[in-house]
Amino acid sequence: MRSRTMATVGAAALTLAALLPNAAASASPPASMPAPPTVRAAAPDIPVANVKAHLAQLQSIATSNGGNRAHGRPGYRASVDYVKSKLDAAGYQTSIQSFSYNGATGYNLIADWPGGDTSNTLMVGAHLDSVTAGPGINDNGSGSAANLEVALAVASTGYKPARHLRFGWWGAEELGLIGSKYYVQNLPSAERSRIKGYLNFDMVGSPNPGYFAYDGDGSSGRGGPAGSAEIERVLRAHFATINVPVEDTAFDGRSDYGPFIQYNIAAGGLFTGAEGRKTAAQAQKWGGQANVAYDRCYHARCDTTTNINDTALDRNSDAIAHAVWTLGGGTRR
Repeated sequence: MRSRTMATVGAAALTLAALLPNAAASASPPASMPAPPTVRAAAPDIPVANVKAHLAQLQSIATSNGGNRAHGRPGYRASVDYVKSKLDAAGYQTSIQSFSYNGATGYNLIADWPGGDTSNTLMVGAHLDSVTAGPGINDNGSGSAANLEVALAVASTGYKPARHLRFGWWGAEELGLIGSKYYVQNLPSAERSRIKGYLNFDMVGSPNPGYFAYDGDGSSGRGGPAGSAEIERVLRAHFATINVPVEDTAFDGRSDYGPFIQYNIAAGGLFTGAEGRKTAAQAQKWGGQANVAYDRCYHARCDTTTNINDTALDRNSDAIAHAVWTLGGGTRR
């Protein structure tokens, strides 16, 4: 997650139906071949051990490539190749988008799950780069690995979302949201208008975690484009089922949802905290250490696999799956 902020801009109308579509109708099979029963899809539990296995791979990549996975460094491209290999094997349609920044080539990885209504696309994203100072396992291996495991769960469970589902892993976020800006700004306007919601997960395993949702409804400040309130509601709903209170975090464009909300695309996401310090009241309700940073290794060499809170990573991974399955609609057989 980068350190500087950018302002949000205006909102455009987005119907609730676009965020919570009905399951797509399917053609009736011949009478001699009755279709198997279909059920409303429910999100699976995401095994935190699988997410941590991805983090171990990202750590190994950084260790083998100068200690980081930063823009323009070999560790970043190796990270892209690792994630892409997993998605290709699972049946995703993947593409690598290259861009130039500061004299180096950067990469975005885009993965589309076949099927669903392409005029109503739900996109899920995370930045994959680290800073040059360290391997970037919480920031943002955590969001990248959680999204990867959710994407793999889509494939392994046979989920058939009513909406088209797309995942993105962004390059050069730490230098100013460069990769996600490049992606959004270079989409043809007709293609950009097909994206009706964007979910962003940047730092979801902080070692002294808070539990924050982007303030899409504006209850504590400026909200997001129309439809963002519903995304926030869905994300918060998962935490309500496990009795974990959630606080708002500013909808200020600090991470890769910023370029999407500039084009009035509904957005939301989760965050476990960065350089800010946990208050005594937060420590009382969430546990952890008061007056200590949520992530003491933020943008530092010590942001390794030891810099992760397993409980926070597990809860947030399950919340991501809940949002994808709820907002994606659809069925499984």
